[in-house]
Formats: sequence, C-alpha cells, structure tokens
Amino acid sequence: MTQSSFVTNSIAINGPATAVWNVLVSPEKTKQYMFGCEAISDWNPGSELLWKGQADGKEVTFVRGYVICVEPEKHLEYTTFDPNDTSIQDIPENYLQVTYDLKEENGQTVLTASQGDFSKVAKGGERYQEVYNGGVGWTPMLQKIKELVESGTVHK
Repeated sequence: MTQSSFVTNSIAINGPATAVWNVLVSPEKTKQYMFGCEAISDWNPGSELLWKGQADGKEVTFVRGYVICVEPEKHLEYTTFDPNDTSIQDIPENYLQVTYDLKEENGQTVLTASQGDFSKVAKGGERYQEVYNGGVGWTPMLQKIKELVESGTVHK
C-alpha cells in the first residue's frame, strides 16, 4: 500500500461527552462493545494498554498498545498491535493508531473513531480489509457505545 489508509466512522449519541468517555475508558464497559475485551490501562500518555479477554477458559491479551494522548471527554489516542499474530514483527512500525474524537453540542456527542495508517504497517492491506469489513469498519462498536450511553447504564 502506498497511499495513506485509514478506517474512520462517526456516530451521534444522545448523551454528554462524560458518559461517552466513561464507556471508552472503563474496562467493564469496553468489555460490552469490544468483543468481550477489557481495556486495561492507567490512561496516561506513554502507558501500556492491554485488551484482555477470555479464550478457552484462560485470560488472554488480544491486543497490546500504548496510550499516546488523553484529553478527557474530548480526545483519546493510542496504538494497537495483535501480539498473537506471529507473522507480524512486534516493532513500533507495525502498530496501528486509534483515535477517538468527541464533540458535544445540543445535548448530543458526536464520536468519531479512526484507525490507521494501514499503508505503513506490515500486512497493511490484509489488516485494513479486516477492519474495513466491506465498509462496516467501526460502525458495530460505535453503535454499541451509543446503546450503552443512551440506555442510561453509564454513570454520568
């Protein structure tokens, strides 16, 4: 891949940015929208971020990364890498970047999620297709975040 390549999706959520932020950084909430994985981190720039879940009755780290930038209720940025894919070398150049931007207006929060740049990582084309998934991208996760916030089960 030579051209810059990102998967980006947005959703309008009927709720405040504080509630959306809570869903993004609370392990008990991430587990409900990110394939059963809890996001474990202290959410400080430079800190490790582990996405942990269960497989065959054991706790497994499905994704590893590092927190890049945290602006509570506005912007979250971190890297991701699948430590279980032995066909890709675990080096910083193969980590993808994920960003969440939250913009609150008129009682809603617009949440935009972006992942990339797939053009700069090993097996970028394959990894892009896995995330892009026929144009779906982040839509199922964003929809679940919306449901969690709008159901009122999130501490505001």
